[in-house]
Amino acid sequence: QVQLVESGGGLVQAGGSLRLSCAASGRTFSSYVMGWFRQAPGKEREFVAAIRWSGSTYYADSVKGRFTISRDNAENTVYLHMNSLKPEDTAIYYCAVVRAIKITEATMTSPKEYDYWGQGTQVTVSS
Repeated sequence: QVQLVESGGGLVQAGGSLRLSCAASGRTFSSYVMGWFRQAPGKEREFVAAIRWSGSTYYADSVKGRFTISRDNAENTVYLHMNSLKPEDTAIYYCAVVRAIKITEATMTSPKEYDYWGQGTQVTVSS
């Protein structure tokens, strides 16, 4: 059974940094794309970043240059390093995975394409 457990959320002032972690278990994730999404109150869940086993990365325009996604393949863990945080980054952040063969660069940003999700971790950025 696949399990994704996020950690690292919290309260931070605007301009600050946080690092989110997502530990995956239940299978080997070498053939999976690992991604981060977020959902703010009253808004739809939106794509933040994704990474392939090879290390290829993809970002939403709103976070490019501020966020960095990385993964430790040996530990089945994906990270989201968030710098220069803004109040509009406030949301619940979710980790998700999908088999790489099922997804393309065009569909990678769609939450409905992902098979497994974590429970989420709250990130709050104060102004």
